[in-house]
Amino acid sequence: MARADLRVVNARVVTPNETLIGGVAVTDGTVVAVGTEQNLPDAERTIDAEGNYLVPGFIDPHVHWGLSRYEYEYHEGLAHDFETETRGAVHGGVTTVVNFLLQPDPYLPDMDYFVEAGEENSYIDFAYHAIVHKDHHVDEIEGLAEEGVRSFKIFYNWYKHASPELGINHSDSGRVYTVLDRVADIENGVVMFHAENEDLAYERRKELKNEGRNDLEAWSESSPNVAEAMQIENIAKLTEYTDSTAYIVHMSTGEGVEICERYQDRGVDINAETLPAFLAHTNDEDLGTWGKISPPLRGEWSKNRLWHGLREGVVDYAGTDHCPHKKPFKEKDGGMYGDVWKAIPGDNNGIEYFLPVMMSEGVNQNRISMERLVEVCAENNAKRWGLYPRKGALVEGADADMVIVDLEKSAVVDDDFYHTMEPRYSTFHNDKLNGLPTHTIVGGEVVVERGKLQVDKGGREYLSRSADGVALE
Repeated sequence: MARADLRVVNARVVTPNETLIGGVAVTDGTVVAVGTEQNLPDAERTIDAEGNYLVPGFIDPHVHWGLSRYEYEYHEGLAHDFETETRGAVHGGVTTVVNFLLQPDPYLPDMDYFVEAGEENSYIDFAYHAIVHKDHHVDEIEGLAEEGVRSFKIFYNWYKHASPELGINHSDSGRVYTVLDRVADIENGVVMFHAENEDLAYERRKELKNEGRNDLEAWSESSPNVAEAMQIENIAKLTEYTDSTAYIVHMSTGEGVEICERYQDRGVDINAETLPAFLAHTNDEDLGTWGKISPPLRGEWSKNRLWHGLREGVVDYAGTDHCPHKKPFKEKDGGMYGDVWKAIPGDNNGIEYFLPVMMSEGVNQNRISMERLVEVCAENNAKRWGLYPRKGALVEGADADMVIVDLEKSAVVDDDFYHTMEPRYSTFHNDKLNGLPTHTIVGGEVVVERGKLQVDKGGREYLSRSADGVALE
């Protein structure tokens, strides 16, 4: 057997079929063998996993690089965020990311730059979704598909009034119908939805402000569970009508789980993603403006119902909705306990806490098995976004993106925990997380070893998704 470049041994290897005691061998950035140690080739370097889990690198399908354009120009901000936030990703065990393109101008003229920004600055391979919020974005759908972008996000009845500085246009039912109908004709096309009803939320915000409320629970009450539920119901009906594929991003409510389950049982292709923040936090915690996310944190029942949905397969995906903002901008200079209505919605550092939180709150709390967790956070994300089997699984022929996880390793999230642009806040600050990476390997290269970055930025690849659903080489 030919000598490999790298092998990881003495591991509990999580594959799509089983968890086995053994290891993985890698040559030229590709997995060449998975099995017991005696069946692996010798290698130039061997890493002893010390009996810990070896899992495929997590795939974060939901991030917003480019938001630092509030301090930089958009294009400069995109390149900036790729470097700082994917640096955090590799420390946290995420090895592939799908970022949302967001700008008022057409996307197609800038595709070369979008690819270049990632390839020159990212520590991990990357793909793109496109946010459709202008009529000319609708006209670009087929052209974007040819460029390998086959997923299109809509703000359905949201951002009519909220955060006008973002420059996002909401979509009404007519545009939703048009996009679903057009994407239904695209192989492996998916329409993604932010599901909140702002007509209701707008009235609730006025009422709560008039009551003098200025707290995190008021933010949650301003967009109550029914605001998400009524939009998911509409999305499901339109998805059924157009025979298309819909994906609910950052689903936060137990009602959402029940609606998705009902339509899935009818054969409607509606899919759901949730976030670590919704699986770990509730709206009565002392998080101040740092806990202002959109949709908002919910109560204990929704949190438990989301875990149930993950276990049972109604919720098949997890991401983070990582929105990088500097702390003063997030707080609008009001501090952690400033004006919750003025503070910017969005969580910070999700891509770095993704794996540790899911290990700590999921596997270590016996809420989910390691095998199902890997399925939800790696394999399913790869399949949904046309990256499988190149990404998302430890199988022969896949990219050697993998993470050694020590379930007993722990740390308290403080200002030194993260490695991103802004490490000083997140919804998990001061929490103790149990279950951290010891090594992150990207394309067969050890990029983080026991907390130390081993490589320079850049040299990673744009993952163009083809019509057959497999990422192009």
